[in-house]
Amino acid sequence: MNTRKPTFTMSVLTMISMAALGGIAGLAQAQVAAVVIPANASAQPYANGWKCDMGFKETDGTCTALTVPANAYLTDSSYGKGWACIYGHEQKGDTCEAVTLPPNARLNGSSGDRWQCNRGYRQDQEACAAISVPANGYLTGNTNGAGWACDRGYQATNGACVAIAVPSNGYLAFSWSNSGWECDRGYIASDGRCDAIKVPANGYLSGRSYGQGWECEHGFQEVKSSCVAVALPENAHMDFSGSGWDCNKPYRKQQNSCVAGDRND
Repeated sequence: MNTRKPTFTMSVLTMISMAALGGIAGLAQAQVAAVVIPANASAQPYANGWKCDMGFKETDGTCTALTVPANAYLTDSSYGKGWACIYGHEQKGDTCEAVTLPPNARLNGSSGDRWQCNRGYRQDQEACAAISVPANGYLTGNTNGAGWACDRGYQATNGACVAIAVPSNGYLAFSWSNSGWECDRGYIASDGRCDAIKVPANGYLSGRSYGQGWECEHGFQEVKSSCVAVALPENAHMDFSGSGWDCNKPYRKQQNSCVAGDRND
């Protein structure tokens, strides 16, 4: 007697579940059937609703034909006008007009709706003006600036390329001071000259183009243009710079000596 009741109950539950699923499926089918696709449209493959076919646009629930101007092509895009101008034409309102090229210019951009000047010319409003290159100069291809640069040994000055006057013991080179030259090793720039660097005893050339041009050896410190030996107090050692000292642990610095004890003594 007890073994048949669960079987009957499960059968009833199964029938109820199937009926519910059938109702849901029927409702979904009814919803799909309720979607009315207008003429010149197609159902969306991955979403509910529809989309106008290529060459048509949605207007108040219908798909109306696009008016494509001359020198244009359909883009099948759901935004914008649905068409674009062919290469070499630019959109002006609802038309596509040919790009007007001034002399010494060419089309550029992926759509060809713009133009740029050829090498040796720069844009001047709606024209391409020739770049005037001075003597001892050359075209750079960069039309954002002057469009030219000076040959080695010359420097741009007031639209001309002027020869760089290199002093004795100097050479042509890029210089942070924009002089166009730098001094040989062992010399330092001073008022347009290259003066010999006077290295004191226990010093050496630093190789830098700024400052005094020399530094003291390890264990010496600069004092009035000379290199003086660092005086190490008892229980001290040279620091990392080589021009000062630190106390050995656990000693601490007190004026010019190293003393033991707590810092709070």
